[in-house]
Amino acid sequence: MTAPQSNRQPVAAWLAAADPHPHTVHLAWARQGLALIPLGRRFDAIRVPAERVHAAVGGAEPEAVAAFLADWLDGPVIRDVRSAFGPYYVLVATDAAWHGAEERLSTNTLLGVPRLGHPLTMLTRWVVPPSVPGDLCDPAHLAALLMTADPLRTVGP
Repeated sequence: MTAPQSNRQPVAAWLAAADPHPHTVHLAWARQGLALIPLGRRFDAIRVPAERVHAAVGGAEPEAVAAFLADWLDGPVIRDVRSAFGPYYVLVATDAAWHGAEERLSTNTLLGVPRLGHPLTMLTRWVVPPSVPGDLCDPAHLAALLMTADPLRTVGP
């Protein structure tokens, strides 16, 4: 999935502005396709193990997971693709409440954020890109999704 072409530039500017020096983010995207962006200013990330996401979604096929998460979470998600067990990072507002067991990453943490429209880096990829500036997931939707993960894993094969 990719952000609509017409929205890429404003969304990229919004993401880059999470860094005190947005030009360094744009430069990293141009050079490596990936930038380390500080959390806690524009957004936080909730790190969710792949096993939990795949149990809740009912599979691990990338296109099916992306479509499901886009419908369910209605906001941006990044995946660490260094292994089949790479976690998902659900982007949420800095002031959004989170009471789940999954780790919330915030201030003093850098997140590898791939360039919009860049299909894949060696480290991360957009599972669901942000569609407009400020587009973030509702943690309540993530909590509801994850509540299904453990019962489905128990019933699974």
